[in-house]
This record gives sequence, structure tokens and C-alpha cells, in this order.
Amino acid sequence: MRERIQKAVETRAAERAANFGPEVMRYAEKAILLQTLDHDWREAHCQSRPSPAVCRPARYRPTRSVDRIQSEAFELFEALLSKLRFDVVTQLMHIQISVQPPPDLSQQPLPQMRASHIDPLTGEDEMQAGFDLNAAYGADLPVDPNNPQTWGKVQRNAQCPCGSGRKFKHCHGALV
Repeated sequence: MRERIQKAVETRAAERAANFGPEVMRYAEKAILLQTLDHDWREAHCQSRPSPAVCRPARYRPTRSVDRIQSEAFELFEALLSKLRFDVVTQLMHIQISVQPPPDLSQQPLPQMRASHIDPLTGEDEMQAGFDLNAAYGADLPVDPNNPQTWGKVQRNAQCPCGSGRKFKHCHGALV
């Protein structure tokens, strides 16, 4: 009887591996094993209550109770492994796998994108059609190296417009 059941299980596993491929089956087996182990461990951990002998410090426990606790822990661990094997095989025999190809995104049109950036000084949307970013920062004005009023907004790490060759933050930007 045991041999017939084992043969039926192996036949079903081989059919599934042939239908879905070994990679999909290995992924399903790993996922089921981890989920079942997590569930069984939480269930066993939540049901166990430490006895007063376990809660006392080690120097107060006689050697016999330590041996008893170790043997009980080993028995619980063996029972957990046995339950894990049974649960994993049961779930693997009842799982329904459906493999769907990923959707073809090249056929779908992309949504329209809209960008905006509100200038905190003026309150205007800098990305709005008709808003001239260069005019807002004075970029269309001629730059006079001797007159900082004509420089407009200069980035901190950009070269200083005065022509010194240093960064703006170390030159005229240090004064701001």
C-alpha cells in the first residue's frame, strides 16, 4: 500500500514538473516549504509555555531536569519536523499552478506625463507652457563680470561669473 501511494505521488510530481518546468516547481516547493515552516513554528512557539524549572537560573536547576528539558525539546523538534513534512507534501499535492505569460507592455500606450515646479518666490509654475525660465532668472540679460546685479541666479558649484576661476560659493557666493 505504501509503495503504491509513493509511486502515485512521484508520478504526479513528475507530471507537474513536465507541465510547468522544473524552475516553476522548485519555486513553488520553496515557497510552500517556507510558508509552512513559518506557520508551524509560530503555532508551536505560541502554544509552548515555559515551565518554572526553565525560567529559573541555571545554577538552581538540577542536572536531571536539564536532561529532561533537553529531551522534551528534542521530541518537540522531531514532532515539528514530522508535521512539516506531512504539511508540505499535502500542500504540494493539492496546489493548483497556473502560469500566465507577462502582459505585453509594448502594445499599450503610455499615459501622458505632466511635470510642474512651483517657484517659491513667484508662485508660478515653471513647467507651465508660456513660462520663460530664462527670463524668470534673468538669463537673457547680458552678464557683466563687474556687476553682480546682472548675474541672475548662479548655482553654488558653478564657476563664478566674475572670472576668478573659483566656484561661486567660495567667491561672491560666500558673501550671500
